[in-house]
Amino acid sequence: MTRSSSKTALFSSSSSYFCQKRVEVGMEKVNACGLARTKSDQLAESVVAALKSPPSSESLVAEGGGSGGSGGAISRKSSRRLMVSPGRSGGRNTHIRKSRSAQMKLELGEVSSGAALSRASSASLGLSFSFTGFTVPPDEIADSKPFSDDDSPEDIEAGTRHKFQTEPTLPIFLKFTDVTYKIVIKGMTTSEEKEILNGITGCVNPGEVLALMGPSGSGKTTLLNLLGGRLRQPTVRGSITYNDRPYFKFLKSRIGFVAQDDVLFPHLTVRETLTYAARLRLPKTLTKEQKEKRAIDVIHELGLERCQDTMIGGSFVRGVSGGERKRVSIGNEILINPSLLFLDEPTSGLDSTTALRIVQMLQDIAEAGKTVVTTIHQPSSRLFHKFDKLILLGKGSLLYFGKASEAMVYFQTIGCSPLIAMNPAEFLLDLANGNINDVSVPSELEDKVQMGNAETETQNGKPSPAVVHEYLVEAYESRVAETEKKKLMVPLPLDEEVKSKVSSKREWGASWFEQFSMLFCRGIKERRHDYFSWLRITQVLSTAVILGLLWWQSDAKTPKGLQDQAGLLFFIAVFWGFFPVFTAIFTFPQERAMLNKERAADMYRLSAYFVARTTSDLPLDLILPVLFLVVVYFMAGLKLSAGPFFLSILTVFLCIVAAQGLGLAIGATLMDLKRATTLASVTVMTFMLAGGFFVKKVPIFIAWIRYISFNYHTYKLLLKVQYKHITTSVNGMTIDSGFTEVAALIAMVFGYRFLAYLSLRRMQVQSEA
Repeated sequence: MTRSSSKTALFSSSSSYFCQKRVEVGMEKVNACGLARTKSDQLAESVVAALKSPPSSESLVAEGGGSGGSGGAISRKSSRRLMVSPGRSGGRNTHIRKSRSAQMKLELGEVSSGAALSRASSASLGLSFSFTGFTVPPDEIADSKPFSDDDSPEDIEAGTRHKFQTEPTLPIFLKFTDVTYKIVIKGMTTSEEKEILNGITGCVNPGEVLALMGPSGSGKTTLLNLLGGRLRQPTVRGSITYNDRPYFKFLKSRIGFVAQDDVLFPHLTVRETLTYAARLRLPKTLTKEQKEKRAIDVIHELGLERCQDTMIGGSFVRGVSGGERKRVSIGNEILINPSLLFLDEPTSGLDSTTALRIVQMLQDIAEAGKTVVTTIHQPSSRLFHKFDKLILLGKGSLLYFGKASEAMVYFQTIGCSPLIAMNPAEFLLDLANGNINDVSVPSELEDKVQMGNAETETQNGKPSPAVVHEYLVEAYESRVAETEKKKLMVPLPLDEEVKSKVSSKREWGASWFEQFSMLFCRGIKERRHDYFSWLRITQVLSTAVILGLLWWQSDAKTPKGLQDQAGLLFFIAVFWGFFPVFTAIFTFPQERAMLNKERAADMYRLSAYFVARTTSDLPLDLILPVLFLVVVYFMAGLKLSAGPFFLSILTVFLCIVAAQGLGLAIGATLMDLKRATTLASVTVMTFMLAGGFFVKKVPIFIAWIRYISFNYHTYKLLLKVQYKHITTSVNGMTIDSGFTEVAALIAMVFGYRFLAYLSLRRMQVQSEA
């Protein structure tokens, strides 16, 4: 007899024995469930011990002989159920669901006692868990109802859904009372205040998911930004506390914030994106290998294994899908095991199935002891029932706060109930918009309509949206608001040590040099695609070929040939001064959103980012100029010697770095592409005209411009490199050692960059104010 058949017979005999015992216990109605669970545990232990040391074939035959045909069939089904669990890891609830759903598929007619078999099937669930390492709560064993469609383990995009097993974190209780926010709209002559939020009160505890609902423009995102510490303005009123402590800027390390349109580097893969985030954000106490392992674990938890080596993608780059991109954004935040997780419309643009997976993921994150707050626009009924608490906003006012499951009951008590079966979320959004079609009209509003007040009545005889909104606000303030505020006044049952941890000091995840090296490598990986695009290479090489053909084998021995070559050198100085400026202008305006996001999360120091961002371009910037000069230098017949050739490359490279500094300074100061482009074009044109080629004699009151022009200094250096041993002056410029020009260019390299850094620092301080 084979080992499989031995296990089958053994389980058949055990099941038959347990059925008889369970029926006997069922006759005694005292502690029936507790006894059943005790017998289940004993059965699990006995069968596991039996499988470790299988009995002889004779004993199996003796025990299994009385089962009969139907009993053997059921035993084989039970055996197949047992074989499902050991092959899967014990860290995921998929096995529980498969085991439980398989239990429900048993045909009760295959045995004489249906009730006994049902109890045995429920009890045998404990045996399946014992193989996978699960500890089954008593109510889980006793409950034998099938799972709904919401609990299906299959994910269309992510494959099998993964259960989060995040480590414990500091629990944070979020409270907010009478939060008010106004903005000032400046007109031509007067300014006016507009109220965005008006007295919002609520709370959310660890382990809960709070949903902020409301129509577009109701203030959901503004409230989320206020709660997440992303919006701190003088016009904010009210109290927002974290474990009964006010917001402290070092709390950022415990907060995860996922924006609606989260910015990611399009040319980095999913694994690279999460790995860089892990190495920058996780604490120094972890090694590089541990941080990278954490990133891989998050990839598995989010079900991103299939696309981990795929680029994120963007407007012009094909990449991952919308659901996968959203999960990458969430993964960026849960890497640090945050105590608070804020998400702005995480399901926007996703199909219903993917949206359900995202919300189920948030529920799993909350179950790990985290506090989750999310805005949601129009969830399906399945999504709505997964929220623990709900805030309904309408025109910046609070219409409801409480348990999501009790929202419909509350609105029925104030006379608003749906006349047809509809999604609760649609019903609530209709009320928030003032639309009461297919909704019962409260008696107070009916009285106003019957009185014939034209301001309160619409064309169809129903109250106007403004009247409905006013009624809902008054109803909440008179019935619920005071009670909720009193609940929030009760201090939290936390000791002072736990509360003080909220305002602990900021801890960087890496040293300054580690931050610099990681940002440097990330910058090269991200921008190498742009630098080595065929469009840019074609532009540079075609310009070089055209110049080489126009100045083909020019001769500097004659005055005319010398004059022609001087024109070529001036064009080289202008081209490599103009080209880098307009490339560098886009640097900080384009990365402003990414910089604000990562700096808000304290991923790195601003100085480390700035140095890495400005130096990671240098290796890439050197390649194209070298190709350009190799083509032009030999086609135009410039001085064929190693010294002048390499000095010419060095001079052009110095010009490029100085021009880049100017572009970075203009872009960082203005942070607006249109204005920056306009200012840069005027500046570069002025520097070109004052470069010493077009005008030899410049009036004294404007002659100072040429000394801040990198074109002027580059042109002089190129002339000195080429004609140092030929003549003492070219076009009125004296040929000397060139130290003055080199010093001027080096001063521009550092001066322009220092100005750019100060502009970024000023922008950062203003955003934190």
